[in-house]
Amino acid sequence: MKKGDKLDSITIETMAAEGKCIAKYEGLVIFIQGGAPGDIVEIELTKIKSSFLKGRVTKIQTLSPHRAQPFCIHFGLCGGCSWQHINYNTQLQYKQQQVIDNLERLGGLQLPAISPIVASAKTDHYRNKLDYTFTANRWLTKEELTKAMEESRYEVGLGYHLPGAFDRVFDVAECHLQSDPSDALRLLVKKVAVENNIPFFDLRRQIGFLRTLTIRSSNTNEVMVILQVTSDNMGWTELILQAITDHFPSVTSLNYIINSKRNDTFADLDVICWKGNPYITEKMPASDGSKTLEFRVGPKSFYQTNSDQAYELYKVAAQLADLKGDDLVYDLYTGTGTIANFVASQSKKVVGLEYVAAAIEDAKANSKLNNIHNTEFFAGDMKDLLTEVFLAQHGRPDVVITDPPRAGMHEDVCHMLLKALPKRIVYVSCNPATQARDLKILSEKYTINAVQPVDMFPHTVHVENVVRLDLI
Repeated sequence: MKKGDKLDSITIETMAAEGKCIAKYEGLVIFIQGGAPGDIVEIELTKIKSSFLKGRVTKIQTLSPHRAQPFCIHFGLCGGCSWQHINYNTQLQYKQQQVIDNLERLGGLQLPAISPIVASAKTDHYRNKLDYTFTANRWLTKEELTKAMEESRYEVGLGYHLPGAFDRVFDVAECHLQSDPSDALRLLVKKVAVENNIPFFDLRRQIGFLRTLTIRSSNTNEVMVILQVTSDNMGWTELILQAITDHFPSVTSLNYIINSKRNDTFADLDVICWKGNPYITEKMPASDGSKTLEFRVGPKSFYQTNSDQAYELYKVAAQLADLKGDDLVYDLYTGTGTIANFVASQSKKVVGLEYVAAAIEDAKANSKLNNIHNTEFFAGDMKDLLTEVFLAQHGRPDVVITDPPRAGMHEDVCHMLLKALPKRIVYVSCNPATQARDLKILSEKYTINAVQPVDMFPHTVHVENVVRLDLI
């Protein structure tokens, strides 16, 4: 066998991490890009190793019964919803299996019976935040490129990066991830920019004016727009912002950022609120249902991008925490304090820790907004913040809720939890692989008593998982 060879009548058996399919050929595992479990396909080999093969589907010979009709015209090009071709119940099965495989195989952990995954009530239009990129040279198909070259013209675009390609952006005609007015708003911004010859950014040459467009929406029907530009040309900026104002009165927060850096991050830049409030508001019931919480979400604030399912996720965390009302709770990686404020009504006190100082200020503001007085928040690197000195000053926690980023917890944090010895730890994770690694360390003194997967992002390979650990 060699690279480029084709294999016929290959049956795809299952799904692997990151959404790749798995089949077998003459005792070797084949990792296949494209296809669905149950498909019989022809593949072209893209990598040959002694222990495995890699390939891509070139022809589907028999369709899987687990297939669904993709609903987006950009499916196959955009990497955002890569499982659209698999029916939702099957997606859930593979996400649940992904959790089991990571915890058992990577972590070597003994698990209780795992609860069925919590499905998302919405499987489209569920995101509250989308980032679009302007491009002076949008990605073109071969046919489009030939025509453009013949006519000596270039094509601008406003859309998403192709998977793994920083400089390749395709123009989005429609997106099913965010509700109205997201699509219409994006299309208007592009139209106004083109009609007024406002330069789109060239990602390779680093020239141009329009960089990114961010649209945030909330479950209170408020909408935030953030336009990122490269220089202080208010004539161009205000043409676009005024057009948004004229056509979309539902936009309650209209902002712009001047960014002349070589990247689009703006955590270190000023956000100028041109019209409306410098925030939008999300609402969520408290964990005990005693009140409705409000969370102000600013341009730099983190908030779970699936608002409805975030409530289901936090409900699971609170139920597994089994708070008695007199517990001292530590909320690690608290972000803007959403979980901390969510469980405060069932706790004696909640101490939130987070490495982003600006997020901690948001957390404090959210407590004040909701008249919550039993929370305290501290900013700093988690491994340096959570120490014996900190525990002595603020008390040893009865319960710890931790929701780290994809990289998981630092090893020092895991070992400090083994010293703090809370009665219960609830570990919320967006990456079961790093969660398994951390749970293996914690298993020295803790036993796993509950595992609850939650689907936050339908039609993607991602899955959240919540685990309860009890002190042995």
